[in-house]
Parts: sequence; C-alpha cells; structure tokens
Amino acid sequence: MQFEPNRIYHIYNRGNNRQKIFFSRENYLHFLRKIRDKIKPHCEILAYCLMPNHFHLMVLTNENSAKKILVGQDERNVLSEAIRLILSSYTQSINKQEGRTGSLFTQNTNAKELAAIEIDFEITQTCFNYIHQNPYVALLVDKIEDWEFSSFKDYIGLRNGTLCNQKLTKEILNIDEKAFY
Repeated sequence: MQFEPNRIYHIYNRGNNRQKIFFSRENYLHFLRKIRDKIKPHCEILAYCLMPNHFHLMVLTNENSAKKILVGQDERNVLSEAIRLILSSYTQSINKQEGRTGSLFTQNTNAKELAAIEIDFEITQTCFNYIHQNPYVALLVDKIEDWEFSSFKDYIGLRNGTLCNQKLTKEILNIDEKAFY
C-alpha cells in the first residue's frame, strides 16, 4: 500500500475464508490498542469499526504517513508498515490464544483512496456512514449505538473516546451534531 499525504483512505481487511478474527471482548480491545500505538502516530483516524470477521478504518494521511523507511532491503511506506506490523503481531497473539497456525487475515489489506482534502466529500460521508452502520446491517445489534467496537458511540456522545479526531472529522465532513444520528 502506498499512501499520499492529505488524502482520506478507507482501510479494511477480513479473516481468511471470512473466518472470525475477534474471539472475545479483550481481542477487540487489544486490536484497538494496537491501532492507537502503531497507526495513530502516523495519521488522523476519522472512524473505525471492528466486526467479528473484519475491520474498517477511515484515516486522513499527512506528510508523516507517506514517509519511506527501509525494512531489510525494501523501502516501505511508514503507514503501510504500521498496518503490516499490527496484523502480523495480532495474528501471532490469536494463533497462540486459539492454538492455530497460519494467516488470520486475507493477504492484501485494502486501502481505497476516498478523497483529496480539497474536494467534495460526498463519497467520504457515505463511507463514514457505511462504516458505522456495518454492525446494524449485519444484524449484530438493534441500534447502531449498541455496537461497542465502533467510533459511532463517540460521535453521538455516549462515550468519550480519544482514538478518532472527532473535531477534525466533524469539520471535514460538515457533520451537524444535532442531526448526526
């Protein structure tokens, strides 16, 4: 994955053969801590949702996101390498926990560029809503705000989460707090 600065990306991956990647509440929290430690230093997180067999992130990149680092003989993008490290270390911990071996995630993590910072954000707003509606559409909850592992609760004020840059997201996406839900 290559990331350019000042772009919004939808990053997602799922379990091999659509299998579960989260087996307990602690697994979800562990993955969120990894996102905070490895991804948040390199970009602004705008939204997230962790589902039993996949995850979604919406991020706004910056100059730091696009930096190149040398990993062995390969030059890699800093943010791309952070994602690779998260998936690798999380896979190792789940494999140990579940007594399994091999890949947990599909081989290629997707990073779809949604918009450059200067343009209209209709598609970005649609993706933002899609990410948050995922648990409801999958019939995991009766109300969107009932899903614990999404940034939706933060945006409607039911939790004081700090993973997402809510102020920036509301500004970029012109979110009307009164009409958000």
